[in-house]
Amino acid sequence: MTTISRCPWCGDDPLYVRYHDDEWGVPVHDDRKLFEFLILEGAQAGLSWLTILRRREGYRQAFADFDAERVALFDDDDFDRLVQDASIIRNRAKIRAAIGNAQAFLAVLEESGSFDTYIWAFVEGSPIQNSWCELGDLPATTPLSEKISKDLKTRGFRFVGPTIVYAHMQATGMVNDHLVSCFRYRTIATNS
Repeated sequence: MTTISRCPWCGDDPLYVRYHDDEWGVPVHDDRKLFEFLILEGAQAGLSWLTILRRREGYRQAFADFDAERVALFDDDDFDRLVQDASIIRNRAKIRAAIGNAQAFLAVLEESGSFDTYIWAFVEGSPIQNSWCELGDLPATTPLSEKISKDLKTRGFRFVGPTIVYAHMQATGMVNDHLVSCFRYRTIATNS
């Protein structure tokens, strides 16, 4: 039996392994999916990503299938509903930020035509191909994530600090941070 070499952060939880194998680091250019990751990454602040993955379906239901136009219209009744929804992280600041981020997201769409155009311009449309050998080599932030974070904040986004932004870059394939020993590293590098 052949053993597949993966990034060790995903452990052996089937949900985490599937996320690692199928999604993490794959370039995302769909605005709805990019908005989804913004919501989920913001919700993760201070928590594990696995906690968020386990609640992803709850977020999908609670946040109108990640339709930014609908979320941007959420009112106080929607906020109250979300604060009571046990299928998501019921942190009031994170919920307010998600609604506000939908409004900021739409402003970026208005200005740039798509969030994809806006965010991928920071990497000139091509993923950064890193070549990390050890998990400890991966940075939590980079000068680029700091730059993007600052720009997002000036546009009214919240829960978009440099660490959250870097996690977003990793998740959406703006950077390939699979370890070189991981079976996904070469696949993603080749297909990006």
